[in-house]
Amino acid sequence: MLPSENRLRRRQDFATAVKRGRRAGRPLLVVHLAREDAPGGRTDRTSDTRPHVAEGTPSARAGFVVSKAVGPAVTRNLVKRRLRHLVRDRLSRLPAGSLIVVRALPPAASASYQELERDLDAALKRLLKVEHAASAPTGAGR
Repeated sequence: MLPSENRLRRRQDFATAVKRGRRAGRPLLVVHLAREDAPGGRTDRTSDTRPHVAEGTPSARAGFVVSKAVGPAVTRNLVKRRLRHLVRDRLSRLPAGSLIVVRALPPAASASYQELERDLDAALKRLLKVEHAASAPTGAGR
């Protein structure tokens, strides 16, 4: 289970991550990663209604989308539990204040835990590499 301060609950936060964040697609899932404090992200902390969040230290938050295309409720819940567990162990790698949305694709229904883990790690590696490259200085003395 994800701690309360690490969960995405509001539709607006999901929309921010999906529309303004970077995306990495894999055969089993699609991962969207956005920074709240990045340009175009939410910077107004006065309207923040998240409980249990210390002022000035935004934590990474995660949300999951598992549609009916993945399968019946039992299958969707299994996929969601596996993804929650995988993301919980990787939240510390994400930049503070980031929003991550993991969207399961229909093949995730028949995937093993290890296959989901492999695809999630590959997507995060790609997104974090792009995130790191975007924040690196582009030249000295300019």
